[in-house]
Amino acid sequence: MKKATLAAIVSTMCLGTAVLVVNAMGNSSYQSVRNEPIQPIQPAEITEPEKVELGKMLFFEPRLSRSGFISCNSCHNLSRGGTDNLPTSIGHNWQEGPINSPTVLNSSLNLAQFWDGRAATLAEQAAGPIDNPLEMAYTHTLAVEVLRSIPEYGDLFEAIYGTRDITIDHVTDAIAVFEETLVTPNSRFDQWLLGDDDALTAQELKGYKTFKEIGCAACHYGEAVGGRDFHRMGLVQAYQTENPSMGRYEVTGKDADRFSFKVPTLRNVDKTYPYFHDGAVWTLEEATDIMAKLQLGRELPQEDIDNMVAFMKSLTGDQPQITIPLLPPSRPSTPRPKPFDSE
Repeated sequence: MKKATLAAIVSTMCLGTAVLVVNAMGNSSYQSVRNEPIQPIQPAEITEPEKVELGKMLFFEPRLSRSGFISCNSCHNLSRGGTDNLPTSIGHNWQEGPINSPTVLNSSLNLAQFWDGRAATLAEQAAGPIDNPLEMAYTHTLAVEVLRSIPEYGDLFEAIYGTRDITIDHVTDAIAVFEETLVTPNSRFDQWLLGDDDALTAQELKGYKTFKEIGCAACHYGEAVGGRDFHRMGLVQAYQTENPSMGRYEVTGKDADRFSFKVPTLRNVDKTYPYFHDGAVWTLEEATDIMAKLQLGRELPQEDIDNMVAFMKSLTGDQPQITIPLLPPSRPSTPRPKPFDSE
């Protein structure tokens, strides 16, 4: 298929096009001028816009679920910081999910995906919920069958992947490429890193100083301010929770990994409540207080907590500007959704 035809298909099925955030000035323009453990986020540079558009359609495509109702965006809502703002997500037939949904924003900066790191890549992660009976409750075979039954999807996959014989690997690859664009650069903290001395308030600077001095930056560092390590939840004091997850141990089977979880990003953290793997804490103030006690053995004065929360709020960057795609209609051969089927 010619690119002009592909562009016409995308234009027809989408209410506009995705925002293409391209770093025209080169990556050197986004290098910190300050020697800090946190680095500024690089804007996304899109090299495959057609694949990004297809991935966006699939991200919002509820027909990849058994109910025909749940999409990736259901649990990773792009209008709510890339999360669903629930302690644990709601799955097929209103089932309660086992763990808090991490934000999809800046997820490409993580060393691995899921709290326990069981998926090495975004594509591997995207495959998981589709056939998880607690989540989208479908099968990869049926999800692909849905897409194959819709000619417009066949045209798009053929133009991008050179075949109408759609596979789950094609699907997850496209979703991953779209998710790689979901970065949030240009936070006020990043502006300060890049040399703007007026970007942060005195309170935010005090909070950042405390953040470093008490040891938070040992885990929360880099572009994502987290997501680069696994650490035990409750180094000094045990974390009390009813959530049964044992974190990284469930992947490695090593006793040393019991209750170790991927360090969450602090980017956009004011939007990604509730906090922790069990979603038990609803405010940044309480989360900061708990982590200081559990991980560092510190009882922080309220002023320090307030200052650190002010600093963390400065980490919120430009949110992805997403135009909701218009999805092609099902055809007579398209497998029917089963929204109330529990079997």
